[in-house]
Amino acid sequence: MQFPESWLRTLVDPDITTDGLAQALTMSGLEVEETFPVAPLFSGVVVAKLLEVAKHPNSDHLNVCQVDVGIGVPLTIICGATNVAVGIKVPAAMVGAKLPPSQIGGTPFFIKLRKLRGVESRGMLCSAGELNLSSDRDGLMILAEDAPIGVDIREYLNLDDTCFRIKLTPNKADCLSLLGLAREVAAITGTTLHDLPWGDAQPTVITDILPVRISAIEGCGRFGGRIIRDINVSVPTPRWMIERLERAGQRSISVLVDITNYVMLELGQPLHVYDLDLLQGDIDVRFGRKGEMLKLLNEQIVMLDSSVLVVADASGPISLAGIMGGESTSVSLETQHIFLEGAFFYREAIQGRSRKFNFTSEASHRFERGVDFEMNVRALERATQLIIEICGGQSGPLVDQIVKLPQRRAVKMRVARAIKILGMHVSETEIASIFSRLGLLFVVQDGVFEVTPPSHRFDIEIEEDLIEEVARIYGFDRIPANLPMASGEMRSIQEGQRSMHILRHAVAARDYQETLNFSFVDAELEAHLAGNVNPIRLQNPIASHLAVMRSTLIGSLLNVVRYNLNRKASRVRLFEIARTYHQHDAAIPGELALDRYHQPLTLAALAYGPVLEEQWGISTRQVDFFDVKGDLEALLCPRVARFVSETHIAFHPGRSAAIEIDGRRVGWIGELHPRWQQKYDFPHAPVLFEIVADALFVRDVPSYHDISKFPPVTRDIALVVPQEQAVQPIIDTMLDAQISNPDCRFVETVVLFDEFRPKGDSMLRAAVGLNAQDKSLGFRITLQDSQGTLKDETIERAIAGLLRPVFKVFRAQLRSK
Repeated sequence: MQFPESWLRTLVDPDITTDGLAQALTMSGLEVEETFPVAPLFSGVVVAKLLEVAKHPNSDHLNVCQVDVGIGVPLTIICGATNVAVGIKVPAAMVGAKLPPSQIGGTPFFIKLRKLRGVESRGMLCSAGELNLSSDRDGLMILAEDAPIGVDIREYLNLDDTCFRIKLTPNKADCLSLLGLAREVAAITGTTLHDLPWGDAQPTVITDILPVRISAIEGCGRFGGRIIRDINVSVPTPRWMIERLERAGQRSISVLVDITNYVMLELGQPLHVYDLDLLQGDIDVRFGRKGEMLKLLNEQIVMLDSSVLVVADASGPISLAGIMGGESTSVSLETQHIFLEGAFFYREAIQGRSRKFNFTSEASHRFERGVDFEMNVRALERATQLIIEICGGQSGPLVDQIVKLPQRRAVKMRVARAIKILGMHVSETEIASIFSRLGLLFVVQDGVFEVTPPSHRFDIEIEEDLIEEVARIYGFDRIPANLPMASGEMRSIQEGQRSMHILRHAVAARDYQETLNFSFVDAELEAHLAGNVNPIRLQNPIASHLAVMRSTLIGSLLNVVRYNLNRKASRVRLFEIARTYHQHDAAIPGELALDRYHQPLTLAALAYGPVLEEQWGISTRQVDFFDVKGDLEALLCPRVARFVSETHIAFHPGRSAAIEIDGRRVGWIGELHPRWQQKYDFPHAPVLFEIVADALFVRDVPSYHDISKFPPVTRDIALVVPQEQAVQPIIDTMLDAQISNPDCRFVETVVLFDEFRPKGDSMLRAAVGLNAQDKSLGFRITLQDSQGTLKDETIERAIAGLLRPVFKVFRAQLRSK
């Protein structure tokens, strides 16, 4: 919102400086982004009238002018402008005048007595560009005929004015007008608003009315308008109005448009003018119909549907309600009779519609945020007054049709609650004063204010809104910066539970760096890496390649790796902890829509490139499955996971595994599938794991065991099994025997330390005692008794108890050679 200070001070004039006003507005929540003068500093320029114009005797393009500057005698000034003429009034810089620099960073220009081709010139006639009032330097700046001769141009044009540019939050729609800002300044400073001599009912000369029907009651609650006949639209817009519009950031277009824009800036109520002769039949405010089209004032043709509110006549839509008028009924220089419209449209019926058509307007900017539903009549009367004063004409009766207006529900605010929120004591009397200055109607009883918001305050709905008003008007800068006080409590920490913070640090300690990504990804990634052909789709994605919610973090990590590889990174280790999004295959009857989805917290990590940074002590090799498996096992420790060889669409079929803990599948680990490695152009295969985070949050509490003073016993056993036999089931069988067989109670650990597959001819295989289809598994079994030294027969029974079910289930044999 931009406005000149002089305009605001016609409505309310507090006894503070410009800087003080800017500070007061900012401290009340209306942030003043900048203040700037309407014109650069210059001096010695006055209003002058040209009395005589003659050709310069020694030049073809210069003129010798006799100029009246109000000092009693004419001055001779040489001028080369093409629009110089007798009788016009222009700015004249006197000898000694200081003009602004012609460019930013330049030096001021001083006017001196000088001769131009033999003729003495006692000043300079100025263009608007030479005074830095505009970019026009082609001709002299022509002033109004009634401009007083000899008056300083800064005084005449009110150039010692300051423009304010305020950054308004969306809830402060009431401040999108000078009246709204004046209310705020009056409340902040305690100054009384001036009597506003406009908005009174205008006399009715004719009896013509245009019938109006509101079909879309849910979109339009009030529609007013009147006919004005026999106006003259060729008259120029008054200089004072153009000045205020330009300083508020609006350019002058035509007298009727300027008047409606002026009233909108003044009162905050958008208006629209129709050429009465171009209207066909009655007005109907309704929703659009599929297939209808409308050409707007900006020459854009839009396709309408039932979501768009329109103003229509018998010919069809003639305006996008609350957004922009149509070209078919627009006013022109031939217009003589008009219909002036001022309506109240609900925010919900306007919001998002202008963005749908890829443009915005001053009207939509206000209606989307909320317009005072009691202001349209006042604005219509004000606009009628200005139109008749400037353009003439005869006004008809004002038709104001009300069908449905918002109900202003009273909002309660507890004084004790306000004191607690603000962190300072505010008396009931001071709160009452603040509400009175804001124009809020209230009753107070037992420390509770019951406030009825006025029609222009759509932002007051809950108790905290009223507390915010108290803070704003009291002054944010006056609220003491006290540290909050709260009772502390020592809370117990479960030893078997690991927090998110600790987990992040644990992963980072394994040399992984955390990354954050969008929760929505390309649907192709979901299909490739999760096999998810029916992902959760976004209704309004920010980009076409970010259209679905991710059910795996793998795709996001791969995108980050590609980003780093494209920037010459050779070693990348990443992790992310975030939620993934899944939907159940079928909704349960009667369940809420939210229950159809689950969002588990998931940890995914990726390693790419060398295991370690290049160094002289260790040979360089690429990271492999077992490196990343070791990192995962370190995170799970002391819990032990089972890694089950299975296939996953994202992983290499022979170098991947499902992760299971306590019989529950919690994730996957493996190399990226060669198909995706080739598609996404990775020189080496990244190794990844993805696991539900709650499997990592739980940790087994350490339990105490006596340390035996007797030495442990180790036995190495080599078993011959078929090459296709997986090792994990064999280890599981041994562990089950360790628990169920009393003879195996002294077994501490069973570890696979070797796997041997023979290569070569049949003689070599015979030498090592293996067939071509067999392999040898070496297990190291550790036994220990805390009460004494184990005897050989006890050891043999324990080993036999471990191996007996293995021989039976897996057809395993002891290796003989």
